[in-house]
Order: sequence, then structure tokens, then C-alpha cells
Amino acid sequence: MSAGVSDRSNRFLRALRREPVDQTPIWLMRQAGRYLPEYRAVRARAGSFMDLCQNPELACEVTVQPVRRYALDAAILFSDILTVPDAMGLGLHFVDGEGPRFERPIRDQHAIRQLRVPDPAVALRYVVDTVGRVRRELGGLCPLIGFSGSPWTLATYMVEGQGGHDFRHVKGLLFNDPEILDTLLATLTQAVTDYLNAQAEAGAQALMIFDTWGGVLSARDFLRFSRDPMARIIEGLSRRREIPVIVFTKGGGAWLPALADTGAEALGVDWTVSLREARAQVGGRVALQGNLDPQALYAPPARLRAEAEAVLRDFGGGAGHVFNLGHGMLPDIAPEQVTTLVEAVQTASRGLA
Repeated sequence: MSAGVSDRSNRFLRALRREPVDQTPIWLMRQAGRYLPEYRAVRARAGSFMDLCQNPELACEVTVQPVRRYALDAAILFSDILTVPDAMGLGLHFVDGEGPRFERPIRDQHAIRQLRVPDPAVALRYVVDTVGRVRRELGGLCPLIGFSGSPWTLATYMVEGQGGHDFRHVKGLLFNDPEILDTLLATLTQAVTDYLNAQAEAGAQALMIFDTWGGVLSARDFLRFSRDPMARIIEGLSRRREIPVIVFTKGGGAWLPALADTGAEALGVDWTVSLREARAQVGGRVALQGNLDPQALYAPPARLRAEAEAVLRDFGGGAGHVFNLGHGMLPDIAPEQVTTLVEAVQTASRGLA
């Protein structure tokens, strides 16, 4: 194996580009979070979740915590997908046990037309500063992933005013006035493009678009309102050739070929999809990331190792796989389980990747 291929500092980036690696790289969505005691200590110091996100020193600390504790192949910026609509003045806050809420949801043409694209150097400066601080703190240990929510996902929260339930407000807008929804999505597409470009300029080495609610759309509506805005974002990234992009649509297994058309280097896949079948569908055009069911982390260690090995076998040999969960870490997972998972993936994947 050539020099550097096994280096933790580039294994993840090589896999995204479907280049040879010595073992399958692994990182975990929501790897910085409540399951770690060191995270809870910093969160208590911060005062609130948004205070933590908006403090570059503390956000840097919790970003780096999991890659200090575990031999993960990438760090992901500690932030929230709703920072962009918060910067647009919607009044984001978090309710314990219930999640995000917006004080001023937008549900009519006037409110949507009044929205302005925030300048990330001003309204989102705390995120940009956190990215730069994390890159310095990592010191080349592993790559840093920047991210944003997709325009459709952000629009869903902004119109509903909270996390999705029956989606009656945003889908009402979709069916009653699709052109004004297009206007909202166009504004968000520009905002996310600017935001990701700012993260890249500050030091992010890969970018991820989280399309949390794309899976609630019909196939036809998915293309117009979710897939196409993400493709326009990727096209608008200024360092497109240098920085790989991952797109993850939760519940989007039926649309993997369409998602591969966005221009992303990799697609996240949830646990409802066979990696073998996904690989056949995309025809080697993109790398795949995933896709262990997060609930498997509650299993006894032997079963957890077997589940990890099953994911690796499902993908098969060759380049282009990043091991991850099919969705985010759950808050009551025992930290020791992550050690078991990381070691299982690294041991079992040597010779497969």
C-alpha cells in the first residue's frame, strides 16, 4: 500500500473520492453530543444549546472531543442545521424535550418575499470562527466536515415553525402556491451556498448537506423541491474541485440515482437500504456512506460487532465506502459501545476496503 493511504488524516477523503484505502473509514453522525460525559460538562458551562453553538471556543471543544476519545476518521463541525434560518431573523429557540421552535414561522407570500440572504461573515460569523478554530485544534489529525441543512429541510422547519409532524403547513404551501415555495427555496439555496462556501474558506475539508425531510415528498415533488436545489448548491460551490460533498436524504433510498445526479461525491444511505443494492443503482458514480441502524448500539458487544461486519459485507470489497450510522447517535448510548463499533469496523474492514 502506498505511503499515506493508511493515514488517519486522509483515509476519509480518499474514500469519498473512491480511491484505495487500507481500511474503511468511520465517523458517526451526531458523534459530538449528549452520550459523552465530556460534552455534557461543556454544555452545562455554556448555559444553553444555542449559547454552545454560538461560542467558538466551546463549539470547537465539543467538535474535537469524539476524535480525541475514538479513532474516528473525521470530525464534524458542532453546530445546528437551523443556524441559517435563525440568521434570517425567525427567532430560533429550543424547548427541552421537544426540540427547535421558531417564534416567527413564515407562511405567506409577504413573509417569504421579505426574507434576505444572510451574510455568513456577519450573521454566521460564530460558525466561520468555529471552523477555523477547529482546523487549528485538529492540527491535521483528521479532516473536518462542514455542513448545512438542505433548502427543503430548512423550509420545512421555517414554515412549520418546528420539527415535522404531518407537514400540513409546508405541504399546504407546496400544493396551493408552489411558485412561492420555489421563491423560498431559491432564497435558501443561495443562503446555503454562501454558508458552505464560507465554511470551506475557513477550513472545512468536506461538506455535507442534510436533507432530513426529503423522504416525506412524492417522487415528482422530491426532484423539484429537494433534489434540484441541492444540485444548484453543489454547482455554486467555489472550491468545488477541491472539497468533496456528501448528500444525505433520510428516507431517500428510492431516489439514489437521482441524488447521484446532484454532482455530490458521496451519498449517505439510511439503514432501510441495502448497500449492495444502492451500489448497483448508482453504478460507481459516487461513494456511499452508512448505514448501521443507530439502535444497534444498544446491542451486546458481540451482536454489535456482527452488525458492523454485516454492513461491511453488504457493501463488499473495493473503494468508495465510508462507514456511518443510518442516522444520528442517540443520546443515551454508552460511550464504550462506540469504542466497540470503531474497533470492529477497523478490524473487519482491513483487506476489504
